[in-house]
Amino acid sequence: MLLALDVENMFDYVIVGGGSAGCVLANRLSADSRVTVCLLEAGPPDRHPLIHMPMGILWMMRSKVLNWNFYTEDEAEMGGRRMFWPRGRTLGGSSSSNAMCYLRGHPADYDQWAALGNPGWSFADVLPYFKRAQHQERGASAYHGTGGPLNVADLRSPSSLTRVFVEAGVEVGLPHNDDFNGASPEGVGPFQVTQKNGRRCSTARGYLAPVRSRANLTVITQAHATRVLLEQQRAVGVEFLRRGRLQQVGARQEVILSAGAINSPHLLMLSGIGDARKLHDAGVVPRHHLPGVGQNLQDHLDVILVQACTQPVSYGITWRSVLRGGLDLVRYLAAGRGMFTTNGAEGCAVARSTPEEELPDLQFHFSPGKLRDHARDLLFLCGDGYSLHVCNLRPKSRGEICLASADPQAAPLIRANYLTHPEDIEHLLRGFKLARRIFAARAFDAYRGREISPGREVKSDEDIRRFIRQQAETIYHPVGTCKMGSDALAVVDASLRVHGLSGLRVVDASIMPLLVGGNTNAPAIMIAEKASDMIMAARRD
Repeated sequence: MLLALDVENMFDYVIVGGGSAGCVLANRLSADSRVTVCLLEAGPPDRHPLIHMPMGILWMMRSKVLNWNFYTEDEAEMGGRRMFWPRGRTLGGSSSSNAMCYLRGHPADYDQWAALGNPGWSFADVLPYFKRAQHQERGASAYHGTGGPLNVADLRSPSSLTRVFVEAGVEVGLPHNDDFNGASPEGVGPFQVTQKNGRRCSTARGYLAPVRSRANLTVITQAHATRVLLEQQRAVGVEFLRRGRLQQVGARQEVILSAGAINSPHLLMLSGIGDARKLHDAGVVPRHHLPGVGQNLQDHLDVILVQACTQPVSYGITWRSVLRGGLDLVRYLAAGRGMFTTNGAEGCAVARSTPEEELPDLQFHFSPGKLRDHARDLLFLCGDGYSLHVCNLRPKSRGEICLASADPQAAPLIRANYLTHPEDIEHLLRGFKLARRIFAARAFDAYRGREISPGREVKSDEDIRRFIRQQAETIYHPVGTCKMGSDALAVVDASLRVHGLSGLRVVDASIMPLLVGGNTNAPAIMIAEKASDMIMAARRD
């Protein structure tokens, strides 16, 4: 039940989560001056300068304030490890802490969403929203838009090693691809990035900052949502904790959850929406039985091949890079150029592990530096080297998000269930072998030192499988936990309305029924662009 609220605490729309999707919605919904919008974000404003410096991603991985710092439960197929799951906790969400790679996935991904009973979500349906979101610096085309809030650019100062990686990929048979979001996503080439003038273009910068002064938009940071308020079967507001005080805001039209694939299902369950038996066991009074909440968790698992570099051209911590750091900092501040503009994952390849694969099943991220443990291992970063991330684009393993307790400040339980489907590790095995072929290509002859990780002693298929289980990590693409559809585990319909309730939608990567074959930030933004049209079309006078 709502506390007694004055008019200042009532809004037409309350958006929970000021991340990749939430900032989009705040912009698009508040464009109508007749409605009022409140955006709640658990983290602080995005004022820290390292958020906006692309290389600042190294610091964002360590932040205790701007990162949720989630961990999975013990992963049985991953050596019993609890695995680190960083997520952005500031305005912009993970678009303020990701590697800025702009990749949409394969057109067939969206056609498959539609084929699963979600009309309006085919690639032909969603392409206009990708284009509306975008300002493509190369210019408009059949696949790209200009004039949108999200700036998409070529890297301004890519490493020379990235060019070598592209040459090596072509040498082993991959087609050269300058546009992974064009006619075909397959091949090898440089990433485009969500940057503007060499600085990060998060949704907080691109969508929210230009409209913060709108009189009908209220943004509340450091507001940790604790539950959705329900009257009968309708969402009427949100309760949140801010600076030790419990507060509420009311929603005349809709409550919209855009808290991401972990926090959106968590908040639903805290509100009594989910599997009734599991809610009861966790100490939450069930309000609406919806067994799919938190189920269908999917993520891209990533394993890294690391090679020493014999020339001083990488982004490792060396005496040369330290000496040049001052000059490059001046270049960055003055002109948005130099090594501080790197996104850490400059080269991309999308490929099939066997010719029989119907769609490309592998993605590679090339880093002109040595990486391990989410770049948190500073000692490992020392010295020259380069890395190739390998991920299986279409995993069949499924995990879940569960309540640890009824305490809204307790982190949810994350069970990724990596590699529980036996086919998943075989895709990674084949991908790892292809990564070794790329690094063995002639293009790398002048740069190739010893293989640092896993090392050449790891030879047999079983050795490689063991290495994958011991070392693979998330590449930060959790989706699916409030899946869109009409089956027994669906949480929202094709308009993203929560089944069986009114006034409540979920708009973020959690609604994806299947993980796309690429990075997930651009698709999350597209989802919010499309949802904004659906929400305004359904507005009650």
